[in-house]
Amino acid sequence: MYSPIPILNELKDFYDSARDFIADGFELYDYDDKERHFPKELDDPEFLSRLIPFAQANGSGSMYAIWRSSDETDLALLPVVAFGDEGGEHVVARDFQDFLRLLGYDAEIMVDHDSAYYFREEDDGHSGSHEEFVEWLRKRGLAPAEDPDAVVAAAQEVHGERFRAWITRRRG
Repeated sequence: MYSPIPILNELKDFYDSARDFIADGFELYDYDDKERHFPKELDDPEFLSRLIPFAQANGSGSMYAIWRSSDETDLALLPVVAFGDEGGEHVVARDFQDFLRLLGYDAEIMVDHDSAYYFREEDDGHSGSHEEFVEWLRKRGLAPAEDPDAVVAAAQEVHGERFRAWITRRRG
């Protein structure tokens, strides 16, 4: 078993069987591999215990993690955060279903100190396994995000201030 999260295990199975990328810049890591990509100043064990890294977010090395914002036992209900390869960290999805919808948009996330956003030119083609991934989403009652900025904004509204306060304490 890849993880204790059933929907993430299903995603991993689909990802492993896909003939090409399912979303631009997205690659699954080993589940909860704390050795990867956290900024050096964020290596406190208590801090790391609240984050579950699971994927590369873009081609330049940003990453996704589940933030254990509470003692919720269903990890799929917790927010997903993005850590930028050159700094910045932001809540991007209220839960794993919203995160999957963002993947369905099929664009790399841009993460800087001030914001995280998804951008795709109108004439950009989709990733090679995009259509299969959209079908996979639909079978689970989900649709790709039509407006990823709205998904990120909703996550920020619910979790952003608390995440910012939590991570700021870690930087001391």
